[in-house]
Amino acid sequence: MSATPVALEQNRELKTAVAARASKRIDLGMFAGILVAFTALIAGVATTGVKLSYFVQPSGILIVFGGTFGVTLVTTPRHALRNAAARVFSLIWERPANRSELIAEILACIRVARTRGLVGIEPMLEKIGHPFLRDTLRLSLDVQRGEFQTAIETKLRLRERGGEADAKTFEVAGGFAPTIGVLGTVVGLVDVLRRFSDVPSVAGGVGMAFASTLYGLGLANLLLLPLAHRIRATVAEQFETGELILEGALCLLDGVHPSLVPERLNAFLREEQTP
Repeated sequence: MSATPVALEQNRELKTAVAARASKRIDLGMFAGILVAFTALIAGVATTGVKLSYFVQPSGILIVFGGTFGVTLVTTPRHALRNAAARVFSLIWERPANRSELIAEILACIRVARTRGLVGIEPMLEKIGHPFLRDTLRLSLDVQRGEFQTAIETKLRLRERGGEADAKTFEVAGGFAPTIGVLGTVVGLVDVLRRFSDVPSVAGGVGMAFASTLYGLGLANLLLLPLAHRIRATVAEQFETGELILEGALCLLDGVHPSLVPERLNAFLREEQTP
């Protein structure tokens, strides 16, 4: 059966949407935030007139960074550490999901399904760029509505729990880092007291000892805890996108008229879409 002009036009729309969304890009916003935070810290230290080299304390660096990594190994299973590292990598290489384009793809499938049946959308699935949308629509062709909805909702919940576990990994590490920084400070003070008879070295040693506290606070509040919050925000965004896809697939299975579908799906749109 030859394709109708409407189907050809819908296929062209799908190809355009896929091409616009297929490329990944680095999340410059996250890098800019980290850079601004550390630059502000360094600039603030520089305004005091103290040399930055004064804050370079190898013993403190070893204690804080090594100790934080060690307790993270104790508190987090190995597979969870791998998942958390992979999550950070996925944050760096952001793949934006434009919900307007997703809705357009769902509408195209629904229009074809109304004229050619559910099996009519099968050739269109390979042209859909968003993997979760593609897999969800493919599953909707093979199972009953109730089983389908249960399976997708379970998958969304598990994805959300996985993201929470990844965020918790960095949150736990961020909670230990300041305390380990205090341990580094105590070690530095012990070294100072050992040379207490040398007053000039004592004055300099106290300042160096407290650099460990700075390392712990900086590592926790400028890197680890912000990453945990960023993971949670990203997972929440992906969960909403997954709900949009599920709602669209249910519209497909329920045979909802295409003119009514936007009324159900546009609630997932935000005022500003990421291009």
